[in-house]
Amino acid sequence: MLIPVLVGVAFVIFLLLYLTPGDPARIILGTQSTPESVKALRTEMGLDDPFIVQFGRYLFNVFLRGDLGRTYVTKAPVTKEIMAAFPQTLKLAFWSILLLTAVGVPVGIVSAIRQYSWLDNIVMLLAMIATAMPVFWLGLLLILFFSVNLGWFPSSGFDTPMAMVLPCVAVATPSMAIVVRMTRSSMLEVIRQDYIRTARAKGQRESVIIRRHALLNALIPIITIIGLQFGVTLGGAVLTESVFSIHGVGRLMVDGIKMRDYPLVQGGVLYTAFAFSVVNLFVDILYAYADPRIKAQYQRAGGKKVAMDR
Repeated sequence: MLIPVLVGVAFVIFLLLYLTPGDPARIILGTQSTPESVKALRTEMGLDDPFIVQFGRYLFNVFLRGDLGRTYVTKAPVTKEIMAAFPQTLKLAFWSILLLTAVGVPVGIVSAIRQYSWLDNIVMLLAMIATAMPVFWLGLLLILFFSVNLGWFPSSGFDTPMAMVLPCVAVATPSMAIVVRMTRSSMLEVIRQDYIRTARAKGQRESVIIRRHALLNALIPIITIIGLQFGVTLGGAVLTESVFSIHGVGRLMVDGIKMRDYPLVQGGVLYTAFAFSVVNLFVDILYAYADPRIKAQYQRAGGKKVAMDR
């Protein structure tokens, strides 16, 4: 399904950019350009062709030649620009997901074990606030408090461990709240099952019951939400990268939108769709390892298909 998804995404973004007001040729040449020079550049870039011709040419170049085109501004290949920005986005996504998993899952487990306690109420209140908090606003607050007032961390960049702290916290906090709520909900559903009562009746330690029986059976929704958050972040944390001046894929697409650099924006969106689809694929594969019943269903379905083919 990856190819149909990418074709659909390419069509939507191509249509939106085609209908967007503004002339890339005039933006590239500047306000002092003459109508003749603008017209010549539009013809050179193929902007005067009908929509279906431009879109067909774009699909041919992307899917048959692997060419995302060249940027209108720097004339560099779009693939090269994205690959140059990708390490920063990957680093931001990796450490943010590691942080929200290391904090969100244990906090959600503790909140489920102590349901309706004062600790559970405080955790749910904080999770609600964090979920409703805009990322760019949180990033600005972190810069104002920890960088401007206290001077503990740099306000921009992503090259040193100290500079990585604030962006990762800004990205991870709203997603961490979602992970906490999902972990709590999934654990509450599992710990009420009969096999958990049976394990307690047999005298097993509570820590073993929670770790070996409850958590393993509650992993599917947790893996799903973590995978989705990783896909979103890997696709480019646009607001966070802009606030902290991180030269990642998200910041690259923002610059492309400002300059009406259509190939750069289209390439960035296709990259985002591809990254999200690949992450979802790995999440589906992890399901089989997290829950042996899913793996058994796949095997039975495969056996039935082989039998029908025969």
